[in-house]
Amino acid sequence: MRIAFAGCALTLSILLASCQQSPSITNDANAATPSAAKSGASGPVVVELYQSQGCSSCPPANAALNAIADRDDVIALSFAVTYWDRLGWKDIFADKAYTQRQYDYAGSFGNANVYTPQIVINGKQELTGIKRGELANAVSAAKPYTGGPVIIDKKTAVSIGKASGTAKVWLVRYDPRVQNVAVRSGENGGRTLPHKNIVRSLERLGDWSGATANYPLSKPANAAWKSVILVQSKKTGEIIAAKQL
Repeated sequence: MRIAFAGCALTLSILLASCQQSPSITNDANAATPSAAKSGASGPVVVELYQSQGCSSCPPANAALNAIADRDDVIALSFAVTYWDRLGWKDIFADKAYTQRQYDYAGSFGNANVYTPQIVINGKQELTGIKRGELANAVSAAKPYTGGPVIIDKKTAVSIGKASGTAKVWLVRYDPRVQNVAVRSGENGGRTLPHKNIVRSLERLGDWSGATANYPLSKPANAAWKSVILVQSKKTGEIIAAKQL
């Protein structure tokens, strides 16, 4: 276990859960998946994983995200953070913008620091996701967001409808293909780690103040990438609307 200024240093319970890998949970991707969450017309459950190829505790949570990545009722996003790059392996997907997003969540949750793995559900619930069935059960139990604006895909733009509140509007682009990465050094040296739904671009389209507003969309750098719109409360950090484009 390693403790650092920006690593697994939150609380003793989180340290024990997130920095120690148990062999019994490594095959979490093969665990039975509970029935789909009843999000209905309110939209899908947004699941964000913050992880790094340089973190030895991350593979079980990564496998758990991979296991639910193709569910129609879920938007699963894997964000690779940068602060474990100093341990001998630079994560090939990591970006400082993703690290900053995780720090923003730390502020919303009142956490003194960030840690990996961390899974955030709908912007309002956090867990490590390393225990067998933990993530799938949390998704099934997640309460759908209600009262948020309608998102309309206009192909070259998106329209965020009228509702209450103020929010940030994010465009997230991710690669849905499995990316097998051979890690040659660091804590996971010698392992090949499969990634799915890895985030490749995070763009803040602007702010939304409750009135109907349109936001132009740029073209993705890669035609294979998929796009997601997240409308995130400025006050609480909760996801109040989300849509797969």
